[in-house]
Amino acid sequence: MSEPRKLEVLRAIVEDYVHTREPVGSKALVERHHLGVSSATIRNDMAALEDEGLIMAPHTSSGRIPTDKGYRLFVDQLSTVKPLSAAERRAISVLLEGSTDLDDVLERTVRALAQLTHQVAVVQYPRSGDAAVRHIEFVSLAARQVLVVLILASGKVEQNVIDVGAVLEDAELAALRQVFLAALHGVAVAALPDAVSRIPLSLPPAEQGPAARLAQGLALLARNAREDRIVMAGTANLARSNNDFPLSIGPVLDALEEQVVLLRLLEAMAQDSLGMAVVIGRENPHDSLAEASVVASRYGPGEGAKLGIVGPTRMDYPNTMSSVRAVAQYLSRILAG
Repeated sequence: MSEPRKLEVLRAIVEDYVHTREPVGSKALVERHHLGVSSATIRNDMAALEDEGLIMAPHTSSGRIPTDKGYRLFVDQLSTVKPLSAAERRAISVLLEGSTDLDDVLERTVRALAQLTHQVAVVQYPRSGDAAVRHIEFVSLAARQVLVVLILASGKVEQNVIDVGAVLEDAELAALRQVFLAALHGVAVAALPDAVSRIPLSLPPAEQGPAARLAQGLALLARNAREDRIVMAGTANLARSNNDFPLSIGPVLDALEEQVVLLRLLEAMAQDSLGMAVVIGRENPHDSLAEASVVASRYGPGEGAKLGIVGPTRMDYPNTMSSVRAVAQYLSRILAG
C-alpha cells in the first residue's frame, strides 16, 4: 500500500465517520470517493490501516472507525487551515463588534466560537502579570466605604469596596487618588503590591491610615488580576454529543467544571506549524479528557493566552481548526485596538 493512498483512504474514513457517525465500509468508500482502485484493494488497504492501529472495528461489523492515532495522522497531514467563508467571517464580526470591556469581549468570543463549531468553547483571560496600570479610581460610597477600581492596559478591570477606617471628604479622596495614580501609572501589575506599599509612608501622618487601607485594597486587586481563569460557553453542545463518549460524558463535564485542569492543559499545549495546538483523546495527560479532543490557538500580544474548543474525538478537525484560528485573530485585533 503506497503512503499517499494510505493517507487518502484514512482521510476518506475520517471524513465519512465524522459526518455519518457510522462505521465506514469498503463499499461506501468506493461509492462516495474517487479513489481509483477496486473495492477489494480498499479492503486490503483498510486491513493495513488496522494493522497500524489507525482504524478499528467498534464491533463485528465490516465497518471501521478512526482511532486516536488515526485522527492524529489525519490532523498532522493537514498542510493548511482553510479560511472561513465570508458568511462565517461576518457572523464573527457581528458577534464581537460593540464589546465594551474585556469581560464582555471574552463572553462574546466564546459564544461566537461555540456557535461556529457546535462544541464547548473556552478562552483564557490574558496574562496580567506584565500588564501595566492604566488608571485607578476611588469612589466614596458611604461614611467610610470606598470603591477601589484598578484598570489595566490589557482592558482588565478589578474593583472592590473597602473600609478606609475614617471619613474622607471628596477632595481628600481625590487628592489621594492623584498620589496613587502618579506613583503607579505604568507599573506592571506584578510589581504593584511592592510599589503601593511605599506610598502611605510618603504622606502626612494624618493620611497614612486611610492610605494604608487603600494600598492594601489595591494590592489585593492586583493579586486577583493575576489569577488565571477561563470563560466558557456551549456546554449544552457537549451534552448533545453524548453518544460520542462510549464510557461516560461525566468525566469531561467534571474537567470543564474543574477549571484548573483546562488551564494546565492549555498552558502545556504546543502549537504546530499551522499555529494550532491539537490534543486528541488519550494524548491528554488528564484521564478525564481521554475521550475528548482540545483544539486551541494563541491570541493577543507576546505569548498571549489561548482560546479553543473541547469536544469528542469524532469532530470536524479542519473546520474546527479554521474557526478557532479565525476567532483568535479577531480577538487579537480587538484587544490591540
